[in-house]
Amino acid sequence: MPARTGRQYLEGMRSKEREIWLGGERVRDVTTHPGIASGARAIASLYDMQCEPDLREIMTYKSPTTGDPVGLSFIIPRTQDDLIRRREMMLRWARATCGMMGRSPDFMNVTFAAWAASADYFARGRPQFGDNMRRYYEHIREGDLVLTHSLINLQRSRNASGLYNLEEGTALHCVRETDAGIIVRGARVLATLGPFSDEIAVYSPRVPLHTDGHNPFALSFAIPCGTKGLRFLCRDSFDQGRSPFDYPLSSRFDEMDCVAFFDDVLVPWERVFLLGDVELLNKTSVATNYSAHSAHQGAVKNLAKCEFVLGVALLITETLGNAHVPHTEAYIGELMLTTSLMQACIRGAEADAKLDRWGVMCPDPVMIESTRNLFMTAYPRMIEILHLLGSSSFMITPSKADLDSPLAADIEQYLATDKSTARDRVRLFRLASDLAISSFGNRQVLYERFYASDPLSRARALAAIYPKGEAMRRVLDFLKREDDI
Repeated sequence: MPARTGRQYLEGMRSKEREIWLGGERVRDVTTHPGIASGARAIASLYDMQCEPDLREIMTYKSPTTGDPVGLSFIIPRTQDDLIRRREMMLRWARATCGMMGRSPDFMNVTFAAWAASADYFARGRPQFGDNMRRYYEHIREGDLVLTHSLINLQRSRNASGLYNLEEGTALHCVRETDAGIIVRGARVLATLGPFSDEIAVYSPRVPLHTDGHNPFALSFAIPCGTKGLRFLCRDSFDQGRSPFDYPLSSRFDEMDCVAFFDDVLVPWERVFLLGDVELLNKTSVATNYSAHSAHQGAVKNLAKCEFVLGVALLITETLGNAHVPHTEAYIGELMLTTSLMQACIRGAEADAKLDRWGVMCPDPVMIESTRNLFMTAYPRMIEILHLLGSSSFMITPSKADLDSPLAADIEQYLATDKSTARDRVRLFRLASDLAISSFGNRQVLYERFYASDPLSRARALAAIYPKGEAMRRVLDFLKREDDI
């Protein structure tokens, strides 16, 4: 089928039985349930964008299988132009959600596109696994499906070796192999976008050796979210049913995070991509370059988020009339610098992109992975700057009900500024509050701090791919020049 519309997406959500729990109650329909429905509508709006007549050429490309238009985030980029087209498409989606939905469908789409192109790598585990990957990619591309994913195993303790503290009673593992497939049991986090997804992909960034030659925790597979024995436990919703005026972001863009429980779930063999092979799993990122492609998507989201925070900050200073104050100029300059650096890294990664061994145009790994390292510290700082710029104005935020109450005249008289009416000031600071000090806003800060693991792991990951030898060689060449004096 061609790229889905928002209506088709919502109909698909309603037609599929899944076990989703929120606040001690089972969610029967994510398209109508309070606290969840707004997220489903947000995803539907993204699907509608790719079907708009004036956007279809930007948002889709021709399926190599059917010739129908399919989402451009599924494309396997073969040229630099493909990367740029994909980035432009993803940026439209990211800007539509103000960068607040970090795991929008394009995140997993670019990942599986990279894996489909490198399917022969998975065939090294078992020959059929490569074919499984190719067929699955085509399945989600032609069906225009939404995927959630879960990477991290829960642990009972975190000691010095906590990263590798995998226990069969907690961590997801293969219980046994059967003629029909593998049986898996355990829990995974965080299945962001879980209630809004058609399927869940399960894989691991890295797994230690558990036993020689085979590790039951080394897994990669994908199954429908309605598979028997699979349950999703949602955190509290940030959408409390308040109006978009009062909570403009959390009432629209709560993508929801879940724990995924697997209770002896059958994964059919045709849905298995890797099993037991620790070395193969640990080398997947470098061998397939999927991390660079997911970082490309993440950087685009980061850019949209930077642009949005900067825009809010500029409007705050304009509304309060302090844009000319030196310390305000310094704060705004810092936000501009972060935004420019994010854009420069994206463009640099595309400009220095090269074809990899699979014939895929891969963004320069150092440049694009640097965006992850940058943003985990830059975004909390950007929100801190909003705190400093807004100051006590964050506390002067009447609700829409207050603006429509008998106090409306007083609010208009006393909260207006030289540059703004009271209503416009309140509207802006309700947005800024939802971005910077609400539960939703604080989740965004936490999310960006650990979006791509912790700072030390990110530093090690970047150090592993950075061309250190070249930098040292220049210094050694300089030192040799002293011998010639």
